[in-house]
Amino acid sequence: MVKLNKIYTRAGDKGKTGLVSGKRVFKDNIRIKAYGTVDELNSILGILNTSAKSSLKKIISEIQNDLFDLGADLATPVEKKSKYKPLRVTSKQVTRIEKTIDKYNAKLAPLNSFVLPGGSQSAAFLHNARTVTRRAETQIVALAKKEEVNEEAIKYINRLSDLFFVLSRVENNNGKKDILWKPGKNV
Repeated sequence: MVKLNKIYTRAGDKGKTGLVSGKRVFKDNIRIKAYGTVDELNSILGILNTSAKSSLKKIISEIQNDLFDLGADLATPVEKKSKYKPLRVTSKQVTRIEKTIDKYNAKLAPLNSFVLPGGSQSAAFLHNARTVTRRAETQIVALAKKEEVNEEAIKYINRLSDLFFVLSRVENNNGKKDILWKPGKNV
């Protein structure tokens, strides 16, 4: 398992970092950007968990753990011959997210307009998480154009932004406090 004795190593002082395989790459590599954005998302969820309803805290904590799995997945290039079995996001994790979306979305009224980010504080954080999730997704897709990426990782991150949207509506009193877009309102 992970054991961190020393926090700084000086190994990255020349702008490179190590992947799980031991390979060193520049810190602006798309792979590093992808899992760095996943890490940023996880931090937003940590803030969110300080204000979310208790019913959502378990979901958010599960997602935070999944995001570490996703980071490990992205930090481990897909190799045909590997010395060990790498940690990968699985279809089970994707299915869990889909079931959670379905459960909470069933309680919400259909929308007739787009929802502006905001409402309650926790809904605003969920919208922030949704947009950072979309950025992570675009970076993961960009990586997948260059190198093989676990397709379940792409599915997971895609479903996750949908979940955050649904949960933002839940946090806004099941959509009653959603702020709806009024096209051309200020024209």
